[in-house]
Amino acid sequence: MPLAIITGSSRGLGLALARALAQRGWALVIDARGARELERAARELGALTEVTALPGDIADDWHRGALIDAAGDQIDLLVNNASRLGPSPQPPLGEYPLEVLEEVYRVNVLAPLALVQLALPRLPDGAAIVNLSSDAAAEPYAGWGGYGSSKAALEQLSAILAAEQPALRVYAVDPGDMRTEMHQAAFPGEDISDVPPPEDSVPGLLALIEGDLPSGRYEARELVSPAIPAR
Repeated sequence: MPLAIITGSSRGLGLALARALAQRGWALVIDARGARELERAARELGALTEVTALPGDIADDWHRGALIDAAGDQIDLLVNNASRLGPSPQPPLGEYPLEVLEEVYRVNVLAPLALVQLALPRLPDGAAIVNLSSDAAAEPYAGWGGYGSSKAALEQLSAILAAEQPALRVYAVDPGDMRTEMHQAAFPGEDISDVPPPEDSVPGLLALIEGDLPSGRYEARELVSPAIPAR
């Protein structure tokens, strides 16, 4: 039974991907900051597969260590999905509170790298690291300097990891706009009912996880089309 660690798995894309992997026979180690939501997700997933659920903040050293310990000797997939949006509405960079920006980078950049560092000795050849990114990493949207620049940093880390770890598959993935609590928080008071659900991004992620595409940056919803090259 292959094993995956998925951070931020109590709702949204993390939970949608966990459901899909559970249905395919993957064992799961999942986490989230909200213990109650995580417990509910674990009960659902536990009806399908083996699940270890650990509440905690991915920015904490002890919590990352606990996730790796729970995974055991071999980790076949690491999905860095947990993210921090920052203030909402998001301030321009000229007014961005630096202590908040530091926290965004701690969760969106440093924590994923720290988890990868712990996982590397347990990742066999061919294992995959999936770092969830955003179009804000590539496009200079006004007001998205904090979140967008953190995801741009994560993408560059992913590219360098891929160069340094050729036996692994390292992906930075833009899942596209999704109807999630984070997306709603980014657009307070707006109607986002026309935004696709996170489940629409899962087939593209599965194409990476189950396929043999080279390391690189991908857009999840384009991966369901044939012959999509890495960029």
